Amino acid sequence: MAAHDISEVPIGPAPVQSDAALQRQWRTKAHLSSLTTVVDRFLGRAGFERAPWLAVAFAAGIAAWFALATPWQWLSAIGAALLVSLAAIAAWRGEDHRAEIRLALVTLGLAFALGVSVIWIRSEIVGVEPLPFPRVERFEAQILEREEQPARGRVRLTVAMRDAEAGRARKVRLNLPLEYDRSELIEGAHIRLRARLMPPAPPMLPGGYDFARSAWFQGLSATGSVLGRVEIISSGESRDRIAPLQRFLSSHVRDRLSDSPAAIAAALASGDRGAIREADEEAMRDAGLTHLLSISGLHVSAVIAATYVLAIKVLALWPWLALRIRLPLAAAAFAALAGVAYTLLTGSEVPTVRSCVGAILVLLALAMGREPLSLRLVAVAAVIVLLVWPESLVGPSFQMSFAAVIAIVALHTSAPVRNFLAPREESWTSRTGRRAIMLLITGLVIELALMPIVLFHFHRAGVYGAFANVLAIPLVTFICMPLLALALILDIVALGGPVWWLVQHSLDLLIGIAHFTAGQPGAVKLLPEMGSTPVVLFTAGALWLAFWTGRVRLWGLVPAALAAIFLVTTHPPDILVSGDGRHVGITGESERLLVLRDGKSSYARDNLLETAGMEGESIYLADWPEARCSPDFCFLTLLRGGREWQVLMARSRERVEERALAAACARADIVIADRWLPRSCRPRWLKADPQMLRKTGGLAIDLAGRHVATVAEGQGEHGWWRNTR
Repeated sequence: MAAHDISEVPIGPAPVQSDAALQRQWRTKAHLSSLTTVVDRFLGRAGFERAPWLAVAFAAGIAAWFALATPWQWLSAIGAALLVSLAAIAAWRGEDHRAEIRLALVTLGLAFALGVSVIWIRSEIVGVEPLPFPRVERFEAQILEREEQPARGRVRLTVAMRDAEAGRARKVRLNLPLEYDRSELIEGAHIRLRARLMPPAPPMLPGGYDFARSAWFQGLSATGSVLGRVEIISSGESRDRIAPLQRFLSSHVRDRLSDSPAAIAAALASGDRGAIREADEEAMRDAGLTHLLSISGLHVSAVIAATYVLAIKVLALWPWLALRIRLPLAAAAFAALAGVAYTLLTGSEVPTVRSCVGAILVLLALAMGREPLSLRLVAVAAVIVLLVWPESLVGPSFQMSFAAVIAIVALHTSAPVRNFLAPREESWTSRTGRRAIMLLITGLVIELALMPIVLFHFHRAGVYGAFANVLAIPLVTFICMPLLALALILDIVALGGPVWWLVQHSLDLLIGIAHFTAGQPGAVKLLPEMGSTPVVLFTAGALWLAFWTGRVRLWGLVPAALAAIFLVTTHPPDILVSGDGRHVGITGESERLLVLRDGKSSYARDNLLETAGMEGESIYLADWPEARCSPDFCFLTLLRGGREWQVLMARSRERVEERALAAACARADIVIADRWLPRSCRPRWLKADPQMLRKTGGLAIDLAGRHVATVAEGQGEHGWWRNTR
C-alpha cells in the first residue's frame, strides 16, 4: 500500500454521492442554464422593457382577485407569486449573467402579489354592508352630493342617513323628482324625507352590469326614490367650493345656448352630462363618439396642450425671463396647473383624474427632455391609478382609455409609422395628406382595440367610429373647445354673444355627424353575452403586439385571432331568466325577443335584449301563436339540439291546485317561476324557482349544449355578493 501524507486526508466524513445523483444534478443545471440562455437571448432580441410588464403583472393580480372565489384562493395566489420570486432568487444566486431574468421574475411575482393585496385591502376598507331588504321609511339625512339630471326629470342626491336599526350611518343615493326640487337642497343641508330604499342590485343576468359591485366600492348601502316633498331642517354650509362653481358654470352655458348643443357644451365645460337627451347620447354611442361627452384624455390633453403652447409663446416675449429660466419647464408648470384645475372643475371623476395623471407625466417628460410618448409613462400612469382605485380595472372606462392610449403609443412608436411621419421636403398638401391618412389609420387601430371591450360590456359597438372620429376629434379639439373657452372668457366683459353663436353651430355640426353616422346601414354591431374568454385572449394578444418589437410581436396575432373566432361564433342563450324569476326572454323563435311579461318599466326588457344581442320591440309571449298561455302559466315547446324542450313559465302567484301543478311540471323539461313551487313539482331537467334563484341569481340557458350559466358563477365570496344573497 502506498504511503500518504496525513495533511492530504480530509477532516471529518466525506460526502458520498452516487454517480446517478451527480448525473441528475449536472443535467438539471445544464437544462436550466440552456433554458435561461434561450430566454435571455429572446428578451434581448424582442426589446424587453420591464416597466410595462410590471404594470401588467400588477393589473393581473387585481384581476385574479375578482376572478377567484374565496379568501383561501386569494391567499394561494399571493403565496404562489411570492414563491416564484423566492425561487428566482434561489435558482440564480450569484450568477451575474442571469441577473436580468432573475430581476424580472422577482419583480413580476412581487407586482402580482401586490395587485391581489391592494384590491383585497381596498375592498375591506371601503366596502359597506348593503341594506338587508327593501323598505320605505322616513329619516333625517345630510346631503353629500347633488347631481342635476334634467333630461331624466330628476335630481340625484347622495346623502348620509342614520340607520337606527343598525346603529350606524349609511351612505344612500336617491332620485328626487324635479317637481320636488328646491334651491336649498345643496351639499351640507340637513333634511328630513320619506323614501323607498333598495339594496344595490346584482346583475339581472349573467354578464350584466354589476351595480352591487360598483356600489360596494363607492360605499353605498342603498339606492332609492324620494316620496313626496323634502323638509329642510337646516341649510348648512358645504366645504366643497367646486360643486357650486360647477353647477353655476353648467347653468350659465345652458342659458347661452339652446337645445342639444347646450347640454353637450355644459358637459364639455363642467362635466355635467345630466341634460343630454337620450336620443343624442344613443347617437353619439352608436357613432363611436361617446368619449367626447365624458371628460377624459382628449379634453384634458386639449386643455393642457393649449395652455402649454400659449404659456411658452407668451413667456418667450419676455427676453429677460427667457434668458434665465427654461421655458419648457415653466410652460409645463402652467399646463399642469391648468390640467389640475380643469379636472377639479369637471368633478374629479376617475377617468378625468387618470387622464390628468397621464398628461402631467407627459409634461414631466417634456420638461426633462425625455420622449413624451412611451409605454413606460403609460405603465406608470396605470399603476398610479390602480394603486388609488384598483377596482377601476374591471370597469369599461379604465379598460377603454388605456387600451386607446396603448394603441396610439404602440402605433406611433413603431418603425414604419416613424418613417411615414418623418420630416421631409414636400408640399403643404402632401404633408397634410399624410397626417390625415395617419389620423384615419390611428382611428381604425383604436376602433380595433376598443371593439372587444365595448362588446363585452355593452353588447353593441359602432362600426364606423373611426371615420366619424376623423371629423369629430379635430372639430371638438380645435374648434368647439377653444370657442367655448373664448366665449366664457369674453362673457366676463359681456362680449361673448357672437362666439356663442359659433359654439352653437359647431356643436350642431358635431351632433349632425353623430346622427348621420349612427343612421347608416350596419352602423351598429350587436353581440350577445360572450363571457370573459374572448376579452382575456384579445387583451393578451394586444399587449403582446404593443410591448414587443420586431417579428416577435406578431405572435400576439394568435390569441387575437382566437378571440375573433370566439366573437364570430358566439350565439345568444336560448332562455334568459332574471334573478327574481319574473322576467324570461326566449331567443331563436323569431327575429324579435319573446318575453314573458310586458312590464311598465323598460329596465328588464332592455337587459334581456342587451344580453341576447338583439334590438327592437319584443313580443309578449301570450301573443305568440306557438305558446299556450293561461292567466297563471305559459307553456312553450322549443326545438333545440335535435330535440324538443317543454318549458313551463309562471305568470301569476294565484293559488293553483297542487295535483294539477305537479302534473304540468312532470310534462315539462324546464319550469321557471317567481312563485313558491311545491316539492311535487318535478320537471325532467331544471326547476328555476325562488329557492334556486336565490343561490344562483339570473340564468342564461343553452339548450343544445345543456349548459346553464349563472350570475353566481362569477361572484364567489366577495362582499357585495355575500351580503346580497
